[in-house]
Amino acid sequence: MTVALFARQRRKGFLHRIANGDEKWVRYDNPKRRKSWVFAGPASTSTAKTNIHGSKVLLSIGWLGVVYYELLKSTKTITGDRYRTQLMRLIRALKDKRPQYNERQGKVILQHDNARPHVAKVVKTYLETLKWEVLPHPLYSPDLAPSDYHLFRSMAHGLAV
Repeated sequence: MTVALFARQRRKGFLHRIANGDEKWVRYDNPKRRKSWVFAGPASTSTAKTNIHGSKVLLSIGWLGVVYYELLKSTKTITGDRYRTQLMRLIRALKDKRPQYNERQGKVILQHDNARPHVAKVVKTYLETLKWEVLPHPLYSPDLAPSDYHLFRSMAHGLAV
């Protein structure tokens, strides 16, 4: 598959048309874990924190550069319907923030993984109506999305204070 994509890029560049979509749990209110040395014998005087896991939200993002994001509470999850709604919002954001995509709406290439919400029937049907191409992603691929390499890694370093 990679060879075919390289050949396609050489024939006619398409990388500038790729829109990425991904989700990641983002922890905030991160608890500080402190370690201390104690001598043998006396008991430790440290106490456990009440919420050792911190709070988290689900960041769902669509980007050609960041053009759309949504934060979901930890009690929410991505479903096919919610993902389709996010794609609708992504289209509106593309029209506002990347006007050049108005003329070329049918030429957007969507890159996302094979998570169940992304391949749900309601999403596939919606993408067909948009005439967007979906970049193939191998099943159970260990490949990371560009969001994992660049955006989420940088964000995690920024939040780790």
